[in-house]
Amino acid sequence: MQIIEFSPGTLRFAEELPERAPEGGFVWLFLERENLERELPAVQRAAQRLGGSQLLDLHCSDLLNAAHPSHYDYTSVYDLIVFRRLATQDEGTAEAEPGTNGPGRSMPAAFRRISTRAVGFAVFDRLLVSVHPAGCFTARSFLQRYLADAVHSDGLTTTVRSRLPTTPADLMLRMVNLMVDSYLELRKVLSQQLDHWQQELLRPGSRFSNWNALMAARNELHMLEDLCEEQHDAMQEWLDTLREQPAGSLPQAERDGLIARSRDVIEHIQRVVHHVRRLEQNAETVVQIHFSAQSNRTNDIMRILTALTAVFLPLNLIAGIFGMNFEFIPLIHQQDGFWWAMGAMGVIAALLVVLFRRKRYLARSVR
Repeated sequence: MQIIEFSPGTLRFAEELPERAPEGGFVWLFLERENLERELPAVQRAAQRLGGSQLLDLHCSDLLNAAHPSHYDYTSVYDLIVFRRLATQDEGTAEAEPGTNGPGRSMPAAFRRISTRAVGFAVFDRLLVSVHPAGCFTARSFLQRYLADAVHSDGLTTTVRSRLPTTPADLMLRMVNLMVDSYLELRKVLSQQLDHWQQELLRPGSRFSNWNALMAARNELHMLEDLCEEQHDAMQEWLDTLREQPAGSLPQAERDGLIARSRDVIEHIQRVVHHVRRLEQNAETVVQIHFSAQSNRTNDIMRILTALTAVFLPLNLIAGIFGMNFEFIPLIHQQDGFWWAMGAMGVIAALLVVLFRRKRYLARSVR
Protein backbone atom coordinates (compact mmCIF):
# COMPACT_ATOMS: atom_id res chain seq x y z
CA MET A 1 0.00 0.00 0.00
CA GLN A 2 1.35 3.44 -0.96
CA ILE A 3 0.60 6.52 1.14
CA ILE A 4 1.00 9.88 -0.61
CA GLU A 5 0.31 13.21 1.03
CA PHE A 6 -0.66 16.04 -1.29
CA SER A 7 -0.01 19.56 -0.06
CA PRO A 8 -0.38 22.79 -2.02
CA GLY A 9 2.38 22.62 -4.63
CA THR A 10 4.04 19.38 -3.55
CA LEU A 11 3.56 15.76 -2.48
CA ARG A 12 5.29 13.44 -0.03
CA PHE A 13 5.55 9.67 0.32
CA ALA A 14 4.74 8.55 3.85
CA GLU A 15 5.71 5.25 5.44
CA GLU A 16 3.00 5.40 8.07
CA LEU A 17 -0.54 6.64 8.06
CA PRO A 18 -0.64 10.31 9.21
CA GLU A 19 -2.81 11.37 12.11
CA ARG A 20 -4.55 13.95 9.95
CA ALA A 21 -4.52 15.22 6.37
CA PRO A 22 -2.06 17.99 5.44
CA GLU A 23 -3.30 21.54 5.73
CA GLY A 24 -5.02 22.45 2.46
CA GLY A 25 -4.28 19.00 1.03
CA PHE A 26 -5.33 15.37 1.19
CA VAL A 27 -3.98 11.82 1.42
CA TRP A 28 -4.00 9.25 -1.36
CA LEU A 29 -3.88 5.53 -0.52
CA PHE A 30 -3.49 3.23 -3.47
CA LEU A 31 -2.99 -0.50 -3.39
CA GLU A 32 -3.35 -3.51 -5.63
CA ARG A 33 -6.52 -5.56 -5.44
CA GLU A 34 -4.57 -8.69 -4.57
CA ASN A 35 -3.34 -6.96 -1.40
CA LEU A 36 -6.60 -5.29 -0.40
CA GLU A 37 -7.90 -8.11 1.77
CA ARG A 38 -4.62 -8.22 3.72
CA GLU A 39 -4.41 -4.42 4.02
CA LEU A 40 -8.12 -3.91 4.71
CA PRO A 41 -7.69 -3.22 8.47
CA ALA A 42 -5.17 -0.46 7.70
CA VAL A 43 -7.47 0.96 5.01
CA GLN A 44 -10.38 1.01 7.45
CA ARG A 45 -8.25 2.80 10.05
CA ALA A 46 -7.29 5.39 7.44
CA ALA A 47 -10.93 5.82 6.41
CA GLN A 48 -11.98 6.30 10.03
CA ARG A 49 -9.12 8.61 10.94
CA LEU A 50 -8.92 10.78 7.80
CA GLY A 51 -12.36 10.34 6.27
CA GLY A 52 -14.58 10.12 9.32
CA SER A 53 -16.16 6.76 8.54
CA GLN A 54 -15.09 3.24 7.67
CA LEU A 55 -15.98 1.66 4.35
CA LEU A 56 -19.14 -0.40 4.31
CA ASP A 57 -18.69 -4.16 3.98
CA LEU A 58 -20.69 -4.10 0.75
CA HIS A 59 -18.38 -1.47 -0.72
CA CYS A 60 -15.32 -3.47 0.38
CA SER A 61 -16.75 -6.43 -1.53
CA ASP A 62 -17.21 -4.21 -4.59
CA LEU A 63 -13.57 -3.11 -4.41
CA LEU A 64 -12.42 -6.74 -4.07
CA ASN A 65 -14.52 -7.89 -7.04
CA ALA A 66 -12.32 -7.92 -10.15
CA ALA A 67 -15.33 -8.53 -12.42
CA HIS A 68 -17.46 -5.69 -11.04
CA PRO A 69 -18.98 -3.49 -13.78
CA SER A 70 -18.64 0.28 -13.80
CA HIS A 71 -20.77 1.55 -10.96
CA TYR A 72 -21.42 4.51 -8.65
CA ASP A 73 -22.68 4.49 -5.07
CA TYR A 74 -22.46 6.89 -2.17
CA THR A 75 -22.94 7.37 1.54
CA SER A 76 -23.23 10.53 3.58
CA VAL A 77 -19.43 10.52 4.05
CA TYR A 78 -17.84 9.18 0.86
CA ASP A 79 -18.52 8.23 -2.75
CA LEU A 80 -17.69 4.85 -4.29
CA ILE A 81 -16.83 4.60 -7.98
CA VAL A 82 -15.87 1.47 -9.90
CA PHE A 83 -14.57 2.12 -13.39
CA ARG A 84 -13.37 -0.46 -15.90
CA ARG A 85 -10.26 0.46 -17.87
CA LEU A 86 -8.67 -1.24 -20.86
CA ALA A 87 -6.11 -3.91 -20.12
CA THR A 88 -2.53 -3.26 -21.19
CA GLN A 89 -0.80 -5.53 -23.70
CA ASP A 90 1.03 -7.32 -20.89
CA GLU A 91 -2.23 -7.89 -19.07
CA GLY A 92 -3.88 -9.03 -22.28
CA THR A 93 -1.35 -11.83 -22.72
CA ALA A 94 -1.82 -13.03 -19.14
CA GLU A 95 -4.63 -15.25 -18.00
CA ALA A 96 -7.93 -13.40 -18.26
CA GLU A 97 -9.52 -12.58 -14.95
CA PRO A 98 -13.24 -13.26 -14.32
CA GLY A 99 -15.56 -11.09 -16.34
CA THR A 100 -13.00 -10.19 -19.01
CA ASN A 101 -12.43 -11.41 -22.54
CA GLY A 102 -9.83 -14.11 -22.89
CA PRO A 103 -6.88 -13.41 -25.19
CA GLY A 104 -7.23 -16.79 -26.84
CA ARG A 105 -10.39 -15.90 -28.71
CA SER A 106 -10.12 -16.44 -32.44
CA MET A 107 -10.28 -12.82 -33.50
CA PRO A 108 -7.82 -10.12 -34.60
CA ALA A 109 -5.52 -8.65 -31.97
CA ALA A 110 -7.28 -5.29 -32.27
CA PHE A 111 -10.47 -6.71 -30.76
CA ARG A 112 -8.66 -8.73 -28.12
CA ARG A 113 -7.54 -5.37 -26.72
CA ILE A 114 -11.11 -4.74 -25.52
CA SER A 115 -10.30 -6.82 -22.43
CA THR A 116 -10.89 -4.69 -19.33
CA ARG A 117 -9.95 -4.44 -15.65
CA ALA A 118 -11.87 -2.85 -12.75
CA VAL A 119 -10.43 0.08 -10.77
CA GLY A 120 -12.20 1.18 -7.58
CA PHE A 121 -12.22 4.57 -5.83
CA ALA A 122 -13.49 5.58 -2.39
CA VAL A 123 -13.59 9.39 -2.41
CA PHE A 124 -13.68 11.20 0.93
CA ASP A 125 -13.30 14.92 1.54
CA ARG A 126 -9.62 14.60 2.54
CA LEU A 127 -8.83 11.01 1.56
CA LEU A 128 -8.78 9.00 -1.66
CA VAL A 129 -8.55 5.21 -1.55
CA SER A 130 -7.95 3.63 -4.96
CA VAL A 131 -7.78 -0.11 -5.66
CA HIS A 132 -6.02 -1.15 -8.88
CA PRO A 133 -5.13 -4.38 -10.67
CA ALA A 134 -1.56 -5.59 -10.25
CA GLY A 135 0.92 -3.28 -11.99
CA CYS A 136 -1.75 -0.76 -12.97
CA PHE A 137 -0.33 1.83 -15.36
CA THR A 138 -2.84 4.48 -14.27
CA ALA A 139 -1.63 4.92 -10.69
CA ARG A 140 2.06 4.61 -11.56
CA SER A 141 1.89 7.10 -14.43
CA PHE A 142 0.21 9.66 -12.19
CA LEU A 143 2.78 9.12 -9.47
CA GLN A 144 5.64 9.70 -11.89
CA ARG A 145 3.95 12.76 -13.35
CA TYR A 146 3.15 14.36 -10.00
CA LEU A 147 6.55 13.53 -8.59
CA ALA A 148 8.11 15.39 -11.49
CA ASP A 149 5.75 18.30 -10.86
CA ALA A 150 6.77 18.38 -7.22
CA VAL A 151 10.45 18.53 -8.16
CA HIS A 152 9.76 21.44 -10.49
CA SER A 153 7.76 23.21 -7.84
CA ASP A 154 10.85 23.41 -5.63
CA GLY A 155 12.10 25.96 -8.13
CA LEU A 156 8.99 28.09 -7.50
CA THR A 157 7.56 27.44 -10.92
CA THR A 158 3.97 28.32 -10.12
CA THR A 159 2.64 27.23 -13.51
CA VAL A 160 3.77 23.68 -12.73
CA ARG A 161 2.28 23.70 -9.24
CA SER A 162 -1.22 24.03 -10.64
CA ARG A 163 -0.89 20.61 -12.26
CA LEU A 164 -1.16 18.88 -8.89
CA PRO A 165 -4.70 17.85 -7.85
CA THR A 166 -6.25 19.85 -5.07
CA THR A 167 -8.88 17.37 -3.84
CA PRO A 168 -9.42 13.59 -3.85
CA ALA A 169 -12.28 14.03 -6.32
CA ASP A 170 -9.99 15.99 -8.64
CA LEU A 171 -7.38 13.21 -8.60
CA MET A 172 -10.02 10.54 -9.16
CA LEU A 173 -11.45 12.37 -12.17
CA ARG A 174 -8.00 12.80 -13.68
CA MET A 175 -7.32 9.07 -13.44
CA VAL A 176 -10.74 8.23 -14.89
CA ASN A 177 -10.09 10.66 -17.74
CA LEU A 178 -6.81 8.88 -18.51
CA MET A 179 -8.65 5.56 -18.65
CA VAL A 180 -11.25 6.97 -21.03
CA ASP A 181 -8.51 8.37 -23.27
CA SER A 182 -7.23 4.82 -23.79
CA TYR A 183 -10.65 3.95 -25.25
CA LEU A 184 -10.37 6.93 -27.60
CA GLU A 185 -7.00 5.65 -28.80
CA LEU A 186 -8.52 2.22 -29.44
CA ARG A 187 -10.97 3.66 -31.99
CA LYS A 188 -8.32 3.99 -34.71
CA VAL A 189 -7.18 0.37 -34.34
CA LEU A 190 -10.73 -0.97 -34.51
CA SER A 191 -11.56 1.22 -37.51
CA GLN A 192 -8.52 -0.02 -39.43
CA GLN A 193 -9.47 -3.66 -38.86
CA LEU A 194 -13.09 -3.11 -39.91
CA ASP A 195 -11.96 -1.14 -42.98
CA HIS A 196 -9.81 -4.11 -43.98
CA TRP A 197 -12.81 -6.45 -43.69
CA GLN A 198 -14.98 -4.02 -45.63
CA GLN A 199 -12.52 -3.97 -48.51
CA GLU A 200 -12.45 -7.77 -48.51
CA LEU A 201 -16.24 -8.05 -48.45
CA LEU A 202 -16.81 -5.49 -51.21
CA ARG A 203 -13.98 -6.63 -53.49
CA PRO A 204 -15.41 -8.07 -56.74
CA GLY A 205 -15.16 -11.85 -56.77
CA SER A 206 -14.41 -11.92 -53.04
CA ARG A 207 -14.45 -15.32 -51.33
CA PHE A 208 -14.56 -14.01 -47.77
CA SER A 209 -14.26 -16.87 -45.27
CA ASN A 210 -13.33 -15.18 -41.98
CA TRP A 211 -16.93 -15.08 -40.76
CA ASN A 212 -16.19 -16.45 -37.30
CA ALA A 213 -13.76 -13.61 -36.57
CA LEU A 214 -16.21 -11.03 -37.94
CA MET A 215 -19.07 -12.34 -35.81
CA ALA A 216 -16.82 -12.43 -32.73
CA ALA A 217 -15.72 -8.86 -33.45
CA ARG A 218 -19.34 -7.72 -33.67
CA ASN A 219 -20.01 -9.31 -30.29
CA GLU A 220 -16.99 -7.50 -28.86
CA LEU A 221 -18.33 -4.21 -30.18
CA HIS A 222 -21.67 -4.88 -28.49
CA MET A 223 -19.86 -5.63 -25.24
CA LEU A 224 -17.79 -2.46 -25.59
CA GLU A 225 -20.94 -0.41 -26.13
CA ASP A 226 -22.53 -1.88 -22.99
CA LEU A 227 -19.32 -1.23 -21.07
CA CYS A 228 -19.21 2.42 -22.14
CA GLU A 229 -22.87 2.90 -21.27
CA GLU A 230 -22.17 1.58 -17.76
CA GLN A 231 -19.26 4.01 -17.49
CA HIS A 232 -21.47 6.85 -18.69
CA ASP A 233 -24.20 6.02 -16.19
CA ALA A 234 -21.70 5.86 -13.31
CA MET A 235 -20.10 9.21 -14.14
CA GLN A 236 -23.47 10.85 -14.81
CA GLU A 237 -24.72 9.76 -11.39
CA TRP A 238 -21.52 11.14 -9.86
CA LEU A 239 -22.08 14.46 -11.64
CA ASP A 240 -25.73 14.60 -10.59
CA THR A 241 -24.76 13.98 -6.97
CA LEU A 242 -22.11 16.69 -7.19
CA ARG A 243 -24.64 19.17 -8.55
CA GLU A 244 -27.17 18.29 -5.85
CA GLN A 245 -24.79 19.09 -3.02
CA PRO A 246 -25.96 22.13 -1.04
CA ALA A 247 -24.34 25.45 -1.79
CA GLY A 248 -21.40 26.17 0.47
CA SER A 249 -20.36 22.53 0.91
CA LEU A 250 -17.49 23.19 -1.50
CA PRO A 251 -15.77 26.40 -2.59
CA GLN A 252 -17.40 27.63 -5.76
CA ALA A 253 -14.17 27.50 -7.80
CA GLU A 254 -13.50 23.92 -6.70
CA ARG A 255 -17.08 22.92 -7.40
CA ASP A 256 -17.00 24.46 -10.89
CA GLY A 257 -13.70 22.73 -11.63
CA LEU A 258 -15.05 19.31 -10.63
CA ILE A 259 -18.22 19.80 -12.65
CA ALA A 260 -16.24 20.88 -15.72
CA ARG A 261 -13.86 17.93 -15.44
CA SER A 262 -16.78 15.52 -14.93
CA ARG A 263 -18.54 16.86 -18.01
CA ASP A 264 -15.31 16.43 -19.97
CA VAL A 265 -15.02 12.79 -18.90
CA ILE A 266 -18.67 12.14 -19.81
CA GLU A 267 -18.19 13.82 -23.19
CA HIS A 268 -15.21 11.57 -23.91
CA ILE A 269 -17.26 8.50 -22.99
CA GLN A 270 -20.06 9.68 -25.29
CA ARG A 271 -17.56 10.03 -28.14
CA VAL A 272 -16.45 6.44 -27.60
CA VAL A 273 -20.07 5.22 -27.52
CA HIS A 274 -20.88 7.16 -30.69
CA HIS A 275 -17.86 5.73 -32.50
CA VAL A 276 -18.61 2.17 -31.38
CA ARG A 277 -22.19 2.45 -32.60
CA ARG A 278 -20.97 3.78 -35.92
CA LEU A 279 -18.57 0.84 -36.23
CA GLU A 280 -21.43 -1.55 -35.49
CA GLN A 281 -23.60 0.10 -38.13
CA ASN A 282 -20.75 0.00 -40.66
CA ALA A 283 -20.19 -3.68 -39.97
CA GLU A 284 -23.89 -4.44 -40.37
CA THR A 285 -24.10 -2.36 -43.54
CA VAL A 286 -21.08 -3.88 -45.23
CA VAL A 287 -22.33 -7.42 -44.51
CA GLN A 288 -25.68 -6.55 -46.05
CA ILE A 289 -23.98 -4.97 -49.07
CA HIS A 290 -21.80 -8.06 -49.44
CA PHE A 291 -24.78 -10.41 -49.57
CA SER A 292 -26.67 -8.03 -51.85
CA ALA A 293 -23.70 -8.01 -54.22
CA GLN A 294 -23.51 -11.80 -54.09
CA SER A 295 -27.22 -12.01 -54.84
CA ASN A 296 -26.81 -9.57 -57.71
CA ARG A 297 -23.96 -11.64 -59.17
CA THR A 298 -26.10 -14.77 -58.89
CA ASN A 299 -28.95 -13.01 -60.69
CA ASP A 300 -26.59 -11.94 -63.49
CA ILE A 301 -25.35 -15.49 -63.90
CA MET A 302 -28.88 -16.89 -63.98
CA ARG A 303 -29.91 -14.24 -66.52
CA ILE A 304 -27.09 -15.22 -68.86
CA LEU A 305 -27.80 -18.93 -68.45
CA THR A 306 -31.48 -18.29 -69.16
CA ALA A 307 -30.63 -16.28 -72.28
CA LEU A 308 -28.31 -19.04 -73.55
CA THR A 309 -31.01 -21.60 -72.88
CA ALA A 310 -33.47 -19.49 -74.87
CA VAL A 311 -31.00 -19.39 -77.77
CA PHE A 312 -30.82 -23.16 -77.96
CA LEU A 313 -34.54 -23.83 -77.49
CA PRO A 314 -35.44 -23.18 -81.21
CA LEU A 315 -32.46 -25.27 -82.26
CA ASN A 316 -33.65 -28.15 -80.11
CA LEU A 317 -37.12 -27.73 -81.62
CA ILE A 318 -35.78 -27.96 -85.16
CA ALA A 319 -33.61 -30.95 -84.26
CA GLY A 320 -36.62 -32.63 -82.65
CA ILE A 321 -38.83 -32.07 -85.67
CA PHE A 322 -36.29 -33.55 -88.10
CA GLY A 323 -35.77 -36.43 -85.74
CA MET A 324 -39.38 -37.60 -86.03
CA ASN A 325 -39.91 -41.04 -87.54
CA PHE A 326 -42.11 -39.91 -90.44
CA GLU A 327 -41.35 -41.12 -93.92
CA PHE A 328 -42.11 -37.82 -95.65
CA ILE A 329 -40.54 -34.73 -94.05
CA PRO A 330 -39.51 -31.67 -96.11
CA LEU A 331 -35.78 -31.61 -96.94
CA ILE A 332 -35.25 -35.04 -95.34
CA HIS A 333 -34.49 -36.76 -98.68
CA GLN A 334 -32.76 -33.84 -100.37
CA GLN A 335 -29.02 -33.89 -100.81
CA ASP A 336 -28.51 -30.38 -99.37
CA GLY A 337 -31.32 -30.62 -96.77
CA PHE A 338 -28.85 -31.00 -93.90
CA TRP A 339 -27.07 -27.77 -94.80
CA TRP A 340 -30.37 -25.90 -95.16
CA ALA A 341 -31.35 -27.03 -91.66
CA MET A 342 -27.94 -26.12 -90.18
CA GLY A 343 -28.03 -22.73 -91.88
CA ALA A 344 -31.50 -21.98 -90.54
CA MET A 345 -30.44 -23.00 -87.05
CA GLY A 346 -27.36 -20.79 -87.26
CA VAL A 347 -29.36 -17.78 -88.46
CA ILE A 348 -31.94 -18.23 -85.71
CA ALA A 349 -29.20 -18.52 -83.05
CA ALA A 350 -27.40 -15.44 -84.40
CA LEU A 351 -30.60 -13.38 -84.46
CA LEU A 352 -31.45 -14.39 -80.89
CA VAL A 353 -27.93 -13.54 -79.68
CA VAL A 354 -28.13 -10.11 -81.33
CA LEU A 355 -31.58 -9.54 -79.85
CA PHE A 356 -30.50 -10.55 -76.33
CA ARG A 357 -27.38 -8.39 -76.52
CA ARG A 358 -29.43 -5.38 -77.58
CA LYS A 359 -31.69 -6.00 -74.59
CA ARG A 360 -28.55 -6.41 -72.41
CA TYR A 361 -29.50 -9.93 -71.39
CA LEU A 362 -25.96 -11.00 -72.34
CA ALA A 363 -24.12 -7.87 -71.09
CA ARG A 364 -20.64 -8.37 -69.63
CA SER A 365 -21.67 -7.32 -66.11
CA VAL A 366 -20.64 -10.40 -64.15
CA ARG A 367 -17.23 -10.22 -62.47
